[in-house]
Amino acid sequence: MIAKKAWFVTVVALSGCLAALAPAAVERLSLQKTLSQVVAENPYTEYAEWWALGEEFSRFMSQAIVSEWSALPGQDGDLDEVKSLASEYVRTVYHREVRASVVDDFVERKFTQPLQSGEFDALSYAFFRSAFELMKLRIDRYDHPLDEEQRLFTKRVGSRFFGRIEGHLGLDLPSGLVDEASFATLRECIGKVGEFLNEQGYCRDHVAFRFDVDVTRQGKKLVQPQSRFLESLERDGEAYALYEMGYPAILPSAVYLFHTLGEAQHHSSRTIEELFDRVGLSARESADFDPTGYPSDMVVEFWEISKKP
Repeated sequence: MIAKKAWFVTVVALSGCLAALAPAAVERLSLQKTLSQVVAENPYTEYAEWWALGEEFSRFMSQAIVSEWSALPGQDGDLDEVKSLASEYVRTVYHREVRASVVDDFVERKFTQPLQSGEFDALSYAFFRSAFELMKLRIDRYDHPLDEEQRLFTKRVGSRFFGRIEGHLGLDLPSGLVDEASFATLRECIGKVGEFLNEQGYCRDHVAFRFDVDVTRQGKKLVQPQSRFLESLERDGEAYALYEMGYPAILPSAVYLFHTLGEAQHHSSRTIEELFDRVGLSARESADFDPTGYPSDMVVEFWEISKKP
């Protein structure tokens, strides 16, 4: 695995301008594009050189994705479509041929040959596209509209993945967010998750989850020092954070899925969302988040955090 800056920041104030923080959201599913069209618009040439992902990340993510994909109503477990989608993706995005055994190795969790970033990007795209398209065909078997069911699928994958890394990392989550001590423990746990994602190669450059917020959103200045987070949560019922990623491995496929099917995978975001959930908080990126347009070394999500009813 290539050397990385293995760090995760939770307290450093955000500096510089984040004018691109909240790009205008596209209208989901109103104008679907083909993969080739979206790749031509967003080629991500900086991802052409792949890097190795860690075995623990690969095994845990395989378990999470494959389990939820297999459990979908109407899913017969046939991997031919996934293999075809992964092959098409690698040819279209990376202009090379996919390793013949990559899908089977991922499903069977065989990582004697380390999984490469571009391979995981393709696998994530293929499994999620297969899932979203099957859900659309079987929408009569679901309780919610398609866009909500797609998001719930991403949450289930994130929940499974977090369940694996929680024990692996020995996280000791607070039972609730009630004081500065529990807030410090929460930050420490988020920090360990971020270090894992960085060290395992999911983000090639860096990861940072910040409770110091100083941004302009929808024409309004929003300032929240970390020291006022708990106060804002209690007084206003809502507080904020910024989730920053440098070269997340799936940024290309996240953009391509978002613009072709209306929902991205959000692997690390749903993982951290599950962490918050287990502390009794609802937390996620803002509904207007669009992964398109960010520089690959500085993808930033604006998070809204509230206590559960």
